[in-house]
Amino acid sequence: MITKKTLSLKSIYRFSGQHLLWLVPWMLLVTTIYHFTHWKLITLPWLPLSLIGTAVAFYVGFKNNQSYERLYEARKIWGAMVNHSRKLATTIKNYQADGAQNDSGQALRKQIIYRHIAYLYQLREQLLKPTPWEHVSLNWVFGSYNEIRRNNFFDAIKEELDEVANHHYLSDDEKKQLDAAANKATQLMDRQTQSVQALYQEKSINMMQQIEIQGILNGIYDEQGKAERIKNYPFPRQYASFSFAFVCIFVFLLPFGIVGEFSKLGEAYVWLSVPIGVVIGWIYVVMEMIGDYSENPFEGLHNDIPMLAICRIVEIDLLQMIGDPNVPKPIQPKDGVLF
Repeated sequence: MITKKTLSLKSIYRFSGQHLLWLVPWMLLVTTIYHFTHWKLITLPWLPLSLIGTAVAFYVGFKNNQSYERLYEARKIWGAMVNHSRKLATTIKNYQADGAQNDSGQALRKQIIYRHIAYLYQLREQLLKPTPWEHVSLNWVFGSYNEIRRNNFFDAIKEELDEVANHHYLSDDEKKQLDAAANKATQLMDRQTQSVQALYQEKSINMMQQIEIQGILNGIYDEQGKAERIKNYPFPRQYASFSFAFVCIFVFLLPFGIVGEFSKLGEAYVWLSVPIGVVIGWIYVVMEMIGDYSENPFEGLHNDIPMLAICRIVEIDLLQMIGDPNVPKPIQPKDGVLF
């Protein structure tokens, strides 16, 4: 998640500057051909080109709106995770059945809270696994570029990730039992239900308290399922693919229309079609890219939901609730990006 109020020119160039490597030569090529040949055949009337540009802008705008909905829903899911986590911790810590001792089931209660912290980090790890339609999985040059960017982001928070790996919230036996699980986060939630049932059987909590705590766990299950739906169900590819194709068509035709318009102003003005065409083409490309990167909020790039920071916030809250002295520091943004 980008935390700066405004993007620097350096950040903008990192995000979209590589497209200037083909926009400038393409605009320059068409302009040069027209300047030396004066072929009217290669010019296009501005009216049909403007109609195409308007249609593409509407289509890209629709796609971007839907992409933002996926991004915002992902943020709401993790916001709900924070709320459910706090409710789980406070109920596990304080709920007691009538007649139960004050220290009844304390070890099991702490184990539930520790396991929940491990669950959040495990869910984050699962959501970051690349899928075939995400940018880091592309087989061409931009896939390699995004994979490098993702690795650079992870390198920037290597110290924080090592700190997470060194926390032992699960026993060695529990870790071994999870090794064979296809969905480790789900299995951890199943253990939570077993532990809550054990608290009830020990008469540390009563039935109504067990039902309420299980309702919180079920809410966490629901949010996990919503996050997995966004991760595993791609933005409809026909919308994404045709949006990209329409932008490419418009940018391809753009210099043929611009060069004809500037030629009407005089021979010297033809060269203005190069910078003007690059700016217009770059705007359309960036509009397409914004929606394209927003549709995958769990791929480990700059526009992601800051799951690591959210997990750390919950970890701090829960450890302080139970009086654990080993409270880590909050995650801080790196170069204007919060992870």
